This record gives sequence, C-alpha cells and structure tokens, in this order.
Amino acid sequence: MKLSIIIPCKNEEGNVLKLYEKINGVLEKIKYEAIFIDDGSTDKTLEKLTELYEKDMMHVKVLSFSRNFKKEAAILAGLEHASGEYTCLIDGDLQQNPNYLLEMMKVLDENSEYDEVAMVMKERKSDSKFMSFCKNCFYKTIDKLSDVHFENAASDFRMFRLNVKNAILSITEKERFTKGIFAWIGFNIKYLPYEVEPRTSGKSSFNFKASLKYALDGILSFSSKPLKLATTLGYILLFSFLIYLLVFIVQLVAFDLAFSPIYILILFVLLISGLQFITIGILGEYLAKTYSEVKERPVYIIKKKLGFSDKTIL
Repeated sequence: MKLSIIIPCKNEEGNVLKLYEKINGVLEKIKYEAIFIDDGSTDKTLEKLTELYEKDMMHVKVLSFSRNFKKEAAILAGLEHASGEYTCLIDGDLQQNPNYLLEMMKVLDENSEYDEVAMVMKERKSDSKFMSFCKNCFYKTIDKLSDVHFENAASDFRMFRLNVKNAILSITEKERFTKGIFAWIGFNIKYLPYEVEPRTSGKSSFNFKASLKYALDGILSFSSKPLKLATTLGYILLFSFLIYLLVFIVQLVAFDLAFSPIYILILFVLLISGLQFITIGILGEYLAKTYSEVKERPVYIIKKKLGFSDKTIL
C-alpha cells in the first residue's frame, strides 16, 4: 500500500461522496486506501460512507465512533488503522483540495531527506480581520510559550513517512493535541503553501469558545511556562508594591497628602485575590489533565468497522 488517507468526518453527508470522487480521480494510478472516520455524526454521513464502501471496497474503509470523540481522537484512530508507506491527513469538508496529494507525494518520493510535508494555509480574503487576528495570536502565543517550534498557519493537512507515524503512535497520552505532537516529535519537514477552498456543503465548525479552549489545551499540553507564571507575577507584584509604597511616602511627606487607608487596603486585597485565583486556575487546568490521564480511558470507542480485519490494531 503506497498511501493511507485519514479523513475525519462529522456531519459531512454532503461532502464525502465529492471528496471520494476527487481523491479517486487524483490517485487513479496510486495504490491507496481512504480511511473515513465518522466522528459521531448526527446526519446521514455514516449512511453515505457505507454506500461508498459498498461501491469501492478496494479503496474505501470506514470507522464509526459510538459518539463524538472529536477530531484528535479520529486522527489517532486513523493512524492506528493505516497501513500505507505514506500517511496523509485531510479534512472531510473539501476545504483542503486533494490535488495537493500528488505534490506532497512527489516531495517525499524525490527528497529522502524529508520525513514529512506539511501544508501551510494562505490567508483567505473571506476571513474577517478578527478571525485572522485570532489565528495569528494562537500560533505566536503557543510558539512563544512552548519548548518546541510551531510553524505559523501550519495545518493538520500533511503527509508523512512510516517513521513519523510510528513516532506519533509511540505517544500514549490521552489528552492529545495533534499540532503539538507533530511539533514535538521533530523530523525534517517541508512546508508548502495551499489555498483553503470555500465550503460547498454543511456548516463551518468554527466556534470562538471551542477554538479558545482548543488553544488553551494546546498551550497547557506542550508548555510548563504557565506553571511558572505565579512566581513571576509574585515578583512583579512585590516590586510594584515597593515602588508604589515609596511614591506614596514621598507624597505624604512632601505634599501633605490626605488619604483613607481603607481604599488602599481594598485595592490590594482585590489585586492579590485576583492573582491568586488566576494562578490557582492554571494549576487546576494542569491537575484536570493529569486526572484525565490517570483514568486511562480509551481515546475513542468504535461502534462499526468496514473494510478492516479483526487483526487491525486497536
């Protein structure tokens, strides 16, 4: 098998058939498998995928989750079931054009020094300034806070060799952040730009609150710097307090300033309490992740398989 294509899908009934046709057209001379992961869809996605499998059992394989376990779990499931020499991740919403598959494969075929090809999103004219600002802030923030480098606008749309896939699977953590895992394992990566296609069917899954949580999870998963934030804030607070105290004493002595001590007390209590709650909250986030790992629950549960033997790794 030359290529395994992992395609997470959630409510993509209007896209999966078109995506399959595009992939099949691009890879007509390539031995490949397309692994569709139905991530708890509530529409007819699974029904459409079953039809696809019955139509082309040679190329199409399907994993259906018992509920929505989110994209990170779908990617892991696909990796654990992939058997190709190369593995590729692509979204099921047709916004990542399958025509790039041959370009990525060509890079790996002709350049043995590269282990992976990652596609970098070009800025879309349709994106609002707010959305572009949020994306840039996410990549810059996580890159600054993390101990590993995060390429700006690098997507999960990428292709890699078997050694990269095995390295990813060697990471057994339950709370997975795929972008961080790709950055952490290293390897030689070739970055290529790509145009994000407009969505033709279904609704965009962008949600500001969910995106903010995703960004926070990524920072907490691959950076210990927030844990050190409490000490840094403590030093800043102490220094600010000493400076303010010195200025206040000078004003009292030189300008005979009248004041009520209760206001100063209230301000300091509010400031210190706020800082304490922030740092306790950061510790709580790390503790929650540790709690989740300790429970050792499976990352996903498969309800239905199509095209896989019982010997497939789970």
